Amino acid sequence: MTKLKIFSQNDVKQAMNMFQAIDAVKQAYIQLSKGEAVIPRRTQVPVEKHDGVTLFMPAYLASTETLEAKIVSVFPKNTENDLPTIHAVIIVINAQTGQPEALMDGTYLTALRTGAASGLATELLARKEARVAAIFGAGIQGRTQLEAISTVRSIEKVWIYDIIPEATEVYIKEMKSRGKPIPSDLSMAGSPSQAVRDADIICTATTSLTPVFDDVDLKPGAHINAVGSYTPQMQEVPGQTVARAKVVVDSISASLAEAGDLIIPLKDAAIAKSHIHGEIGQVAAGEIPGREREEELTFFKSVGVAAQDAAVAELVLRKADELGLGISVAL
Repeated sequence: MTKLKIFSQNDVKQAMNMFQAIDAVKQAYIQLSKGEAVIPRRTQVPVEKHDGVTLFMPAYLASTETLEAKIVSVFPKNTENDLPTIHAVIIVINAQTGQPEALMDGTYLTALRTGAASGLATELLARKEARVAAIFGAGIQGRTQLEAISTVRSIEKVWIYDIIPEATEVYIKEMKSRGKPIPSDLSMAGSPSQAVRDADIICTATTSLTPVFDDVDLKPGAHINAVGSYTPQMQEVPGQTVARAKVVVDSISASLAEAGDLIIPLKDAAIAKSHIHGEIGQVAAGEIPGREREEELTFFKSVGVAAQDAAVAELVLRKADELGLGISVAL
């Protein structure tokens, strides 16, 4: 009889911290860049009636024998009903037998691994003395973005900007209550300009179709993590910024197919494909350099790849078992 472990969102939170997630994502990215991961392009099922989309994302990491699949839905209008924009579930499969091993909440895990990706990129690309950050988007993704960059840099001041001021107020109250490594100096930005003009690190985690800040407002040496846009039509970062930045992506093939932040400036001839410096896994493995100059503008573009989910889910499964979390059901 096959038994399936089921892990709730609270189980996932108890089993995994951001530091562990960053390391897991780092190893996944290295495998991806070395060609040791099988990741079919994710299948998108648009739900136009409700302005949503459901994505199906499988992955197999050969070197660690990790096999999983995620179903994630993104419905921006959910905020009108006080629901999360993103919902997800993940199934972990035994890579040797094909048997399902675990089903776990993927909503928090998606935010965790997305934050971890920015944490890794910040560690590799941001200036060591970075102290001021700007977060665009006061949702769950914005929360793990701040947690991740605060894990790898000594952040002292954070500006938060969201088109819904009430959401920003809730965000600030919640994040302040968490304590270290989250800094206590969190402020609502009255405008995108106020958010970015002093920021050493900028994280964009929105569903915007147009750039959320102006290129002229960026300070020299800033680092940008853009994780919100995941379709060719979505754009969080200005084309002018992309054109003058060192661009590092999670997956070159996925970014060229899905990332409006790159596809739009490519169509406008603002950049060529050769402008992409490489993948974050290559930087993590020491195959290509990260930041080379203090004044350099660096830009990490992530569309999210299933390798991240696989690596973090596998670690959650192992840690949760050690802690006795979850329930077991017979199939």
